[in-house]
Amino acid sequence: MRRSKVALLAGGLMLAAATGLPVLAAGEAAPAKLVPVKAPQCFACHGANGIATMPDAPNLAGQNEGYLSKTLQEFRSGARQHEVMSLMAKGLSDQDIAQLAAYFSKIEISLKQ
Repeated sequence: MRRSKVALLAGGLMLAAATGLPVLAAGEAAPAKLVPVKAPQCFACHGANGIATMPDAPNLAGQNEGYLSKTLQEFRSGARQHEVMSLMAKGLSDQDIAQLAAYFSKIEISLKQ
C-alpha cells in the first residue's frame, strides 16, 4: 500500500511538472491566477482545480484559507497525522503554507442544487 502511494505521488509530481502552469517563485505573493511553486505536489491527490482525484482526499477548492493553513501547519508539526500528508507538509515553509492556503481558497466553486 505504501509503495503504491509513493508511486502515485511521484507520478503526480511528474504530471504536474509537465502541465506548464505558471508558478510563483519563492518569496512572491500569491495572486489568484498563479500557482505556488509547491502546489503541483498537491495536484496528484487534490487535483489542479482543487477537486480531489483520489477517493480519500478532500476537495481543497474554495476551502477556508485559515483552515487550510492551520491544517498544513499541524501536519508539518506532527500535531495531526496522516501517512502521506505528514510527509508532504514536512518540507513546507510558512510562506509555502500561506501561498498554498491562499491559492486553494481562491478557487471558485459552484454548488449543485
